[in-house]
Amino acid sequence: MSAPDLLRLLGDETRLRLLRLVSREALNVSELTAVLGVAQSGVSRHLSLLKDADIVVEQRVGTYTWYRLSPSLTDRESGQAPLWVWLREEFAKPSPAAKEDDARLEEVRRVRKESFTEHGAAAKGERRQLVPGRSWAAWARALSMLLPPLDVADVGCGEGYLTLETAAWARHVTAIDASADVLARGRELAKRRKIRNITWKRGELERVPLDDASVDVVLLSQALHHAADPGQALAEARRILRPKARVLLLDLREHDEVWVQSKLGDRWLGFEDDELRDLLGGAGFVDIRLRVGARGTGDPFTVLIAAGTRGAK
Repeated sequence: MSAPDLLRLLGDETRLRLLRLVSREALNVSELTAVLGVAQSGVSRHLSLLKDADIVVEQRVGTYTWYRLSPSLTDRESGQAPLWVWLREEFAKPSPAAKEDDARLEEVRRVRKESFTEHGAAAKGERRQLVPGRSWAAWARALSMLLPPLDVADVGCGEGYLTLETAAWARHVTAIDASADVLARGRELAKRRKIRNITWKRGELERVPLDDASVDVVLLSQALHHAADPGQALAEARRILRPKARVLLLDLREHDEVWVQSKLGDRWLGFEDDELRDLLGGAGFVDIRLRVGARGTGDPFTVLIAAGTRGAK
């Protein structure tokens, strides 16, 4: 490739971000799409151009195709070695985009670690166990069989993935979100799966369209940090709960990843542990319990799980 063509190729910011990511570890197209926030077709096009230039190579393992830097780029004896020296220096420079990519990459790593498709391979010397048929989804559904039939409100449900899992054990689920578009996608997914015990309603976290004391459980999964008024959102959760019923909350511990506000619409950068307890107590919940749900080395996000009980009155 001529020097002008190479400069044009590397003059694209998205391609440089992609190269920075695959220089750290092998990634597949879906993972790169999730990190870069670019359509899968765009990621595939960038990869094709980089492969043609022998800057990136692909490796097929089972049903997956992984992308990494070409050995010809990183080999000190190759003609492209000076290019890698320059790229490595550029990749080492801190930038807001790099910080965002690193945060998303950590989420990809977390998902990988929880996926049993990885358990047949060794990574960084870690011995992984292959247990056919074992999965976290199956265990979650198995544990749900210990629960009695309950009426559940999934407040801030998004596209309804948790809603659909909950519907497998609940008597009835009311899924509530402010976005008509995501509700439509959730409704269509439920229809395809022939799940009929869900009602989809449009509503705000601070103004839930349900009657007082009408449900047994309120779920708030990664929703509270989107609330304009978290205290009011929890007060609404208490209002719609029956006496002695419970709220279950998953949210982020306080962090400094400010990009989530512009890219994901987060209003709050998570909550400190004591702050979350105070919010639940201030909304009238008792028997409050809080613990860490997920935390990984290098991951900027820590998931907190909290539960509280509405009193008898």
